[in-house]
Amino acid sequence: MFGNLSDRLVETFKNLRSKGKLTASDIDATLREIRRALLEADVALEVVKNFIAAVRERALGDEVSKALNPAQQVVQIVQEELVTILGGSQRQLQFAKNPPTVIMLAGLQGSGKTTLAGKLAKWLKDQNQTPLLVACDLQRPNAVNQLQVIGERVGVPVFAPEEGNGKGNPVAVAKDAIKFAKQKQYSVVLIDTAGRLGIDEEMMQQAKDIRKATEPDEVLFVIDSMIGQDAVNVAKAFEDGVGIDGVVLTKLDGDARGGAALSVAQVTGKPIIFASTGEGVDAFEPFYPDRMASRILDMGDILTLIEQAQKSFDEAEAKAMAEKMAKDAFTLEDFLEQMQQLRKMGSLKSMLGMMPGAGKLKSQLENFDEKEIDRTEAIILSMTPKERKDPKILNGSRRLRIAKGSGMTVTDVNGLVNRFEQAAKIMKTMAKGGNPGIPGMPQGMGAMPRPQAKKDKNKKKAKSGNPAKRAAEISGIQLPKDEGSGSAFGL
Repeated sequence: MFGNLSDRLVETFKNLRSKGKLTASDIDATLREIRRALLEADVALEVVKNFIAAVRERALGDEVSKALNPAQQVVQIVQEELVTILGGSQRQLQFAKNPPTVIMLAGLQGSGKTTLAGKLAKWLKDQNQTPLLVACDLQRPNAVNQLQVIGERVGVPVFAPEEGNGKGNPVAVAKDAIKFAKQKQYSVVLIDTAGRLGIDEEMMQQAKDIRKATEPDEVLFVIDSMIGQDAVNVAKAFEDGVGIDGVVLTKLDGDARGGAALSVAQVTGKPIIFASTGEGVDAFEPFYPDRMASRILDMGDILTLIEQAQKSFDEAEAKAMAEKMAKDAFTLEDFLEQMQQLRKMGSLKSMLGMMPGAGKLKSQLENFDEKEIDRTEAIILSMTPKERKDPKILNGSRRLRIAKGSGMTVTDVNGLVNRFEQAAKIMKTMAKGGNPGIPGMPQGMGAMPRPQAKKDKNKKKAKSGNPAKRAAEISGIQLPKDEGSGSAFGL
């Protein structure tokens, strides 16, 4: 989402770093570029003014003039001020002392409230809570049915006594849900309320009535990160009309300019608690202002990446896999298992985007095809257990069968086997403490190269058994080297 903003800021700081000493005019020129970048990213004018004023005051002070590296100091100031406008520090959900904790979701129609309700329920379930989803959106067609489908997908029960589609009393449903949750001892109640295409009195009144009837511990305002400047007006209207305790950003993986994320916390004075980063039920994470600021400045977000890995990978499995690699017992079965573990972490594209300097690889990331994992998995699953354990037995007919079974070509099968064999060689070399021969690495760190036997000049060169090649050799004609394309299977 912050791609364009990140590019502009990184380019601005690149020009700044080329100067050994910074003058007031250098800082003013840098701040003009930052202001322009923020305004083009749809950040609210009021927020931009406050941000630029705070950075200028600090950048022109002793903090920068006395620094050993003034350019780096300015970058640090910009990062710290970005953290400030994003909320300062992370704010966690407030749970009730006496369960159930009641969380009410409010926002416009189309902001993704119902989908987010399922994601939040799944996240709470992973935190050892027992959530209950409540269908109080009785206006939008099939909203109740949608919540039931999502609840079934994430394994969380849904309280839905009314079928909706314009019928039923949402306030009564909310009251009954609290009673039901107390009887069944659910720890958290998530109330999905109705939205509208725009702010109107009826929607605000209904939200007020539900809040008054349920006395929620948290009222979370769900906002679409892609609606730009209007996000500020909507957030203000909900804060004045209903009252909100925190903000949840949805569609943060979109290609919009992202001004809403940088404006809403500062304008409403309410913290951003969660962010939805994709379509999957696991594409949901707590919002950390400092980590988001690092992403915007293309410094990466290694902490979130580590947390995702820790959630997905089993320590015992990882240890067993390391032992297999050390013993040169790594098979295609293990390779498949590793890919499935990687898939659990979520989108590879988003994970790679968390690496420092990912902005420089933007074009490669955009062209990265995540379905390649599905294709690789299909090829391996088309093999027999014996073939996965010993790829050396894969002859031409076996490869043709695997290709047909996976819906791929023999070339794809050959490519996978070749890549696996190369990876296995590297693992074997590294397990023995040698240099795997990766381009760019210094030689001489691992095993010594094998001594080449001296060539006997008087020894006659063997003639080819291929009639065409032999005729060419006799005639003195040099044929192009065979790249292995003569076989139908590339063997």
